Amino acid sequence: MPSSRSASRTSPSSPASPETWRPLAGWRVWWLAARPATLPAAVAPVVVGSATAASAASFHLPAAAASLAVALLVQVGTNLANDAHDYLHGADRLPRRGPVRVTAEGLLTPGQVLRGAAVAFGLACVAGLYLVWLRGWHLVPVGLSCVVAGLAYTWGPRFGYRGLGDLFVFVFFGLVAVAGTDYVQTGTWRAQAVWAAVPVGLTCTSILVVNNLRDIPTDRAAGKHTLAVRLGPVGSRVEYTLCWLAALAWPLVVRGQLGSGFWLPWLIAPSAARTVRRVWIHDDGPSLNRALRDTARLHLLYGVLLAAAHLV
Repeated sequence: MPSSRSASRTSPSSPASPETWRPLAGWRVWWLAARPATLPAAVAPVVVGSATAASAASFHLPAAAASLAVALLVQVGTNLANDAHDYLHGADRLPRRGPVRVTAEGLLTPGQVLRGAAVAFGLACVAGLYLVWLRGWHLVPVGLSCVVAGLAYTWGPRFGYRGLGDLFVFVFFGLVAVAGTDYVQTGTWRAQAVWAAVPVGLTCTSILVVNNLRDIPTDRAAGKHTLAVRLGPVGSRVEYTLCWLAALAWPLVVRGQLGSGFWLPWLIAPSAARTVRRVWIHDDGPSLNRALRDTARLHLLYGVLLAAAHLV
């Protein structure tokens, strides 16, 4: 696409100007398309699920590595599909307050991005075959549901356009990812893993909340009725705050499972409070983009500390 058209779509508040992204080529464009700032969403649940398995003396490194590969590839595939379909549905053709999207800026065609998504989902299935070999064919519906849900986020049922994106993230990047990681290592669906998955799902959901809070003006104009659009700016900030309050309170709920290290997740409370405050007092793109990056890091750090709490 002509650079003049791309430049006109890049808002002043976007963290990447045309001068920033124009030299990008090859793998750098694909790295940008993968949205690396969101990848901690896939790592944290695998860390926690592996820790719950280790607490049962069942840690299995190859299974943990395969689970991480599946989670990351599903995340990347979902991001790529979202990039292309948002453009095709008109959601990214308006001036953005968020990072550059490769399809909207003409760095890649929709077809290229969708083929990239297919490759990512295909590789996730390949990694998942090892887990199926390890634990049995009954894992196939679980794996396929993750891939289908990733595609359906912006395609087909378009969960993300109907206000169901938050529930999608909580279920698949919280409950399914943590409990599934624990299962492929222990061989048993365990309540302890499900309990551990709840706060991970909440902190992961908070990443989507701040992302969609930032995009309320453009999503509303494009007819993308995310939960943030439905709740409005104040309601979305309340949701974000409740996600973190519930996640930080959760160790008290499962204190018996965590033992003496139950307090470890509270180490991030000051940083979480600062990020919550930023989300409440700022409404500009750069500030919310920073809050998004900080939220992703906090989500990963919370997961690491929760994992440690299961092992102490």
